[in-house]
Amino acid sequence: MQLTNRINRIQVSATAAVINAAEQLKAKGVDIADFGPGEPDFPTPDHIKKAAIKAIEENRTKYTPTGGIMPLREAITAWHKRELGSDYTAKECVVTVGGKHSIFNAVSVLIQNGDEVILPAPYWVSFPDIIKYAGGTPVIVQTRAEDGFGTKAADIEKAITPKTKMVIINSPSNPSGGVVDGPEFEKILAVCKKHNIWVLGDECYSHFVYEPHEPFSIASAKDSKVNVLIIGSVSKTFAMTGWRIGYTLAPEELIQAMIKVQSQSTSNPTSIAQYAALEAMRGSMDTVPPMLAEYAKRRKRIVEGLRAIPGVTCEWPGGAFYAFPNVSAHLGEGKNAAAKNCTELSKLLLEKAHVALVAGEAFGAPGFLRLSYATSIERIEEGLRRLEKFLSRAEAAA
Repeated sequence: MQLTNRINRIQVSATAAVINAAEQLKAKGVDIADFGPGEPDFPTPDHIKKAAIKAIEENRTKYTPTGGIMPLREAITAWHKRELGSDYTAKECVVTVGGKHSIFNAVSVLIQNGDEVILPAPYWVSFPDIIKYAGGTPVIVQTRAEDGFGTKAADIEKAITPKTKMVIINSPSNPSGGVVDGPEFEKILAVCKKHNIWVLGDECYSHFVYEPHEPFSIASAKDSKVNVLIIGSVSKTFAMTGWRIGYTLAPEELIQAMIKVQSQSTSNPTSIAQYAALEAMRGSMDTVPPMLAEYAKRRKRIVEGLRAIPGVTCEWPGGAFYAFPNVSAHLGEGKNAAAKNCTELSKLLLEKAHVALVAGEAFGAPGFLRLSYATSIERIEEGLRRLEKFLSRAEAAA
């Protein structure tokens, strides 16, 4: 079978592959300490679920406009203005089938063969493949652990060429938890405006930041609209991953282009999920602080636990719910190595220690592992115990 070049340019999502492998073992009755899924373990708030039930009872089960129902587009822009200081209208908003869908559509309408997209690493696994699928070339800019994996404007400017069309900033970051603070983000925007480059701000973890950081959107910066497009989602903030509702905020011309793509692919997002998202955007944010407080407790335990393992270092994530430890001291060809690389190590950990996590190579960060702490303290404790036992045994056996 001969497949197209564009499909052969991409890989299956590494995080999806880990989840599938872990689920296969769980189906056989194996107890997995699962640090793989990048989703809240909290239930969707009741008032949101009730809104979906009401939508079903009122037969709101028909097609909607491709770009989403107008009340939801209005509510998203109002929520974003209130929470993050932007100034968009409903015509500058499109509702999509999750945040990933928004990114895919945005890249599809802005990037073509020969274009370059600057992508700070560690990066979310899907960014490079979406860029490649559109015919573009990812240009990787390494961030540094000692800087908390925050992207620097000076590093972005060094990577710009005449082919550069876009810079993607995911803050807070999946997988590192790195946060770009407001002043530095505005410097990045200034660089991009100077070179007439788009800034794609992925804000899916916007409300999960730890002190001293605060929620921030580059869309709040003065005169940002011409060069900025914002990707958001209800998935993390409102524990609605399976509902699959995301959105893009951008100039109207770009939004219309994205709606055109959507009209020939998915059409509208699920009508019932849209009404649930409408309630999320209009309703209380009271469920967010308790989630963040619980994540903060888990963050403290997992980072301290990882740091207690010999040969493992770990920075404090500034946001999101991922720990990103450096385990390179346990890797290599030497007799004391647990594995050759993180990909091999992650497979051994799943098979031998029954710990599910994602190898750093998937994020452009060899030598690192991503552990989601969107799980209970008890499971974090068990996972840390298994991880330390495996690495200690491997070293002793060597």
